[in-house]
Amino acid sequence: MLQKITSCPVCKGTDFEHFLSCKDYTVSLESFNIVSCKACNFKFTNPRPSDSEIGKYYKSEDYVSHSDTKKGLINRLYHVVRTRTLKQKLNLISAYVSRGTILDYGCGTGMFLKTCADAGWKSFGFEPDPDAKKLAEGKDLSVATTKEALTGTKFDIISLWHVLEHVTDLDETLQFFSKSIADNGRLIIAVPNYTSADAKHYGEFWAGYDVPRHIYHFEIKTLKKLLGNYGFELQETKPMVFDSYYVSMLSEKYKTGSINYFKAFISGFKSNSSAKDPSQYSSVVYVFKRA
Repeated sequence: MLQKITSCPVCKGTDFEHFLSCKDYTVSLESFNIVSCKACNFKFTNPRPSDSEIGKYYKSEDYVSHSDTKKGLINRLYHVVRTRTLKQKLNLISAYVSRGTILDYGCGTGMFLKTCADAGWKSFGFEPDPDAKKLAEGKDLSVATTKEALTGTKFDIISLWHVLEHVTDLDETLQFFSKSIADNGRLIIAVPNYTSADAKHYGEFWAGYDVPRHIYHFEIKTLKKLLGNYGFELQETKPMVFDSYYVSMLSEKYKTGSINYFKAFISGFKSNSSAKDPSQYSSVVYVFKRA
């Protein structure tokens, strides 16, 4: 069953216009509409699957963040790159807090959380998917399935690596972050950027839309305004350079039915080369602090 979002999560506007129709190439092959708020230009999938139905759209071994699968060349490449990016993520959070308490919200199978724990961080995870949670707990990690289980703890870092676009209870979650972040803490959010060159190149086939799992579609202006509503201000943006190549590979597959690795590499390279600042890359890391 689909449910409509009746007001914009950013500005509470109620007047929307059609932006794009995309297909779910990972699980269902169903098509979904993305709309744009006329008042603030925020994009979101509307209508979207209900909370009770959304889980079935994650049931695929191709959904690598929930399965740890290495089947297929794309997933093997993902794991090779992830080994490097895990260290980069650890270095990123350590630039703001040398060591402390971290909540990785939407921790998936716990790879990043395990990296933090091994580096001496007091590490907590949140993961509602039971299969992914089980894999994370197999790494001796503390993983909650409800925000209530984490209430009362102050976190020096709250990280969301390609998670915010999935969150069904957005207002409740952002309120939780506002209450749970330490005074000098950082909220670190990585999301796809639909204004990037590779997104414009692939259009409806761009893998960064990933409907219906991605409910919200971000760029710097609307994300800054959304987080500002909850007492956060943007401190810094950083590019996720490898994402343009990975997303381009998937997008080529969606567009043509097979992967042309050369074309995907060229598309990713052009996207990165055309970005004039970090906020224009295929995926962007946003670092927020208390306003």
